[in-house]
Amino acid sequence: MSETRRLPPLDALRAFDAAARHMSFARAADELNVTPAALSWRIRQLETELGTPLFRRLNRAVELTEAGRALVPGVARGFEAFREAQRAVARLSDSRPLSLTAGPAVTAKWLAPRLFRFADLHPQIELRFVASLRTLDFERDEIDCALRLSAEADPALFSRELWRETMLPVCTPERAARLTTPADLAGHTLLHDDSIARIPGGPGWPEWFAAASLDLPGDRGLRFSTFDHAVDAAVENAGVLLGRSFLCVRELAAGRLVAPFGPVLSLPGAYRFVCPLGAERAPRLAALLAWLEAEADATRAQLAPLGVGAPD
Repeated sequence: MSETRRLPPLDALRAFDAAARHMSFARAADELNVTPAALSWRIRQLETELGTPLFRRLNRAVELTEAGRALVPGVARGFEAFREAQRAVARLSDSRPLSLTAGPAVTAKWLAPRLFRFADLHPQIELRFVASLRTLDFERDEIDCALRLSAEADPALFSRELWRETMLPVCTPERAARLTTPADLAGHTLLHDDSIARIPGGPGWPEWFAAASLDLPGDRGLRFSTFDHAVDAAVENAGVLLGRSFLCVRELAAGRLVAPFGPVLSLPGAYRFVCPLGAERAPRLAALLAWLEAEADATRAQLAPLGVGAPD
């Protein structure tokens, strides 16, 4: 077998990586907080190790030699792999808050009201919610995991389906007493969740009226930018909302809202717990996932006797 070749010093590789990115020894030295002379010495050390020049030193600039250009991709990949390994180790740490991102409505109406149960089960884990309609990046935004609605699982991430959402009209019991059939909605204010437009194929009132075989205008009424605000308006008897069963479960179970009739529609896709591949093995993420699965099962059990779980 051939002898394994010894790797060059790490400081020399860091100096080369910075100089190749900046194409300037002075700016690379600033990045690494060393003098230009020290950086130049490290690069010459690397050139001696490899037995070939990596830069051409010009009057006021430098340029890569053919050997330097050949070295750049491998060194860059190596440092990125090391940074990813550092991030993976950080995700395993129990000393920092565990960050979970979800949409504002899921956070306000489903996650936040249940947080005390997670805290009771795992008092040693500090959980941080980040509510956003934007899909946050795990690395750039320093997020550990997410609840995302998606049509299918992303093979680049660990993914576990938690629930599939159904939608149907909900309103206060007082208003429901004046609703006998779906056609009666013609005389009532419709509440709209405009965030449904972000979901491909997400049904609104026009789609619900079509499913109910009704020729009624579906664009009248009050509009809200997020679903949680629309739910609050429905609880205050502002009108009838095309509600998402999972996110309305507390109001439905408490009788603040009722579902007077169908049809029940499906929201496309599924809500999934996602995180970087391998991170799901971290004890804290495993504990959070187990808790989320248990809460999803409990929500399904709450919805079952209310008749809002299965689409028509």
